[in-house]
Amino acid sequence: MVKKKKNEEKSEKKYLSKSKEDLVMENLITLQKVLTNLAVRIDALTDQTSRLLSLFEVSAKSLVQRQSTNLNKEDKEFIEKLDLLIEQNKLIAKSVTMMNDRHRESISRPAINSEDIRLKPLPRRI
Repeated sequence: MVKKKKNEEKSEKKYLSKSKEDLVMENLITLQKVLTNLAVRIDALTDQTSRLLSLFEVSAKSLVQRQSTNLNKEDKEFIEKLDLLIEQNKLIAKSVTMMNDRHRESISRPAINSEDIRLKPLPRRI
């Protein structure tokens, strides 16, 4: 009778530990899905920023070509502001790309298994 109870307790502990492992695995899988979704969205944002940047470049060039001879003070200020905006967008696009690259590197790193970690005993105090 006592052995049956011990066996039942052991099987319950194994079941509980397995369910915890399953929960951890499910959480890791969900986290990877979220991170993948984030990477896809960052890629889309980078593409949109690049398209917006090219649109600003084209509009600034066409504005300069149309009014290259008759530029007044307001037009020059507008062109300068467009150039500044283009530079800012380039910086933002580079930053988003770098963040995306770092994210991809972190995803590609292998997961650390608890078996890989070996604890060393602390030295004794004298």
